[in-house]
Amino acid sequence: MPIKWTMKGALLGACSCDWGCPCSFNARPTYGKCEGGYIWHTEEGKFGDVSIGGLTLAWVAHSPGPIHEGKLTSLLILDEKATAAQRDALLKVTHGKYGGPWAILASVTETWLEPRYAKFDMRLDGLTSRARAAGLLELELGPILNPVTGKPEELYLDKPTGFTSTRATICKSEVFRVTADLRYDHSGQYAEFSQFSYAGEGEG
Repeated sequence: MPIKWTMKGALLGACSCDWGCPCSFNARPTYGKCEGGYIWHTEEGKFGDVSIGGLTLAWVAHSPGPIHEGKLTSLLILDEKATAAQRDALLKVTHGKYGGPWAILASVTETWLEPRYAKFDMRLDGLTSRARAAGLLELELGPILNPVTGKPEELYLDKPTGFTSTRATICKSEVFRVTADLRYDHSGQYAEFSQFSYAGEGEG
């Protein structure tokens, strides 16, 4: 019997590319490779009868070239406060067999690393949002400043075909550091903040 799921909340993203993120325009990564990820804080959500609201999860990856070439090494970081049933639900959804953005992320992943579990510390406030997964991941957002006036720029990306969100506020990462099985620091590069609402289903 198919299992239906829904998730709604806030999304933070960052990568190694220059502001604007070439992936959003089907272009090649700024520096050849791509290293980045997303952090989802689920305000409301259900997987079948299992509530997944209030949980946070992250996906980080390394790609030696354009993401669409499908050679990613991916790592999931899941909220340590999730129960066994919630962990099972999140793992099923994030491995792509139930639709949503993870169906695309899974389709370009060549190697999955073992999932990690961590305590998340979140502050959601638009372009000053931050998220930390203890000992594994740190992301702090900040506005892009006009190089002449020094004032914050107001930038949005509207993309109806976007698979993680359809409208993102574009910013930079004050801090973007991954210190898990994957390790990199791309502070000062591209970042984004958005709201998300997903739904899907698949066989249990």
